[in-house]
Amino acid sequence: MHPETAVADHYRNPGLEQSILDALERTGHDPDQIEPDDLLAVDELHVGGVQATRDVAVAAGITSGTEVLDIGSGIGGPARLFAHHFGATVVGVDVTPEFVRTATSLTARAGLSHSVAFVEGSGLHLPFAEDEFDVATLLHVGMNIADKPAVFAEVARVLKPGGIFAVYDIMVTGAGSPVYPLPWAADAEISFLGSPDEYADALREAGFMVESTRDRRDAGIEFVESGPKRAAGESPSPLGMHLVMGPDGRTRTANLLAAMKAGVLGPVELVARLR
Repeated sequence: MHPETAVADHYRNPGLEQSILDALERTGHDPDQIEPDDLLAVDELHVGGVQATRDVAVAAGITSGTEVLDIGSGIGGPARLFAHHFGATVVGVDVTPEFVRTATSLTARAGLSHSVAFVEGSGLHLPFAEDEFDVATLLHVGMNIADKPAVFAEVARVLKPGGIFAVYDIMVTGAGSPVYPLPWAADAEISFLGSPDEYADALREAGFMVESTRDRRDAGIEFVESGPKRAAGESPSPLGMHLVMGPDGRTRTANLLAAMKAGVLGPVELVARLR
């Protein structure tokens, strides 16, 4: 099985959209008329959540009128945030059909279809013309990409000269092996972890200059640990990342937290500029 097919199978959830709509209704929202921020509890599926997405937007220089490509866009949280809070025009691309359909539906319900769109496609063969985007983003997606140099070369092709590529991934930060399952993979078969140096080498090979590298491990640990603390004594909200991660989401998150605490893995933000 091709790695991208296996990745799509891992995330496949035919009932995802309806689960989110039902949860919105149970939390007092009209699913047909929502605000983009009503979805923040479920659509920022990466360590650091909303703040991490905002940090990426600032680091990448996303502002009003910026044309952004979000690779591995999931159910559309970062794309909607870039548009709603920063004024960007965004296209998201993802290999998982359910994610693309759900992202498109939620975006329409949030009134952002004029500035955000989603297409099904592969990072290895981006369905866009050359020099089309100002900024490209990759948020917690590279862990599922085996051939990062090929994807980075495609990103370079579709970015305008001088364009920015912002990567925020879980990377290898020390010796040792993580325990599976993890949020992005049930086992090592579809987990393609790399170090910051490996990412930087692949970016340079694709024609980028790495402008900044930020180790976000401490912030990541704090974010993951704060989840149970925030929920202590409260009834679990129907709207949350468990809808996307599935019934073993707590185990996956606990294994990631253990790997971060051990120094084996950690979230890292890389910002690179196309030469």
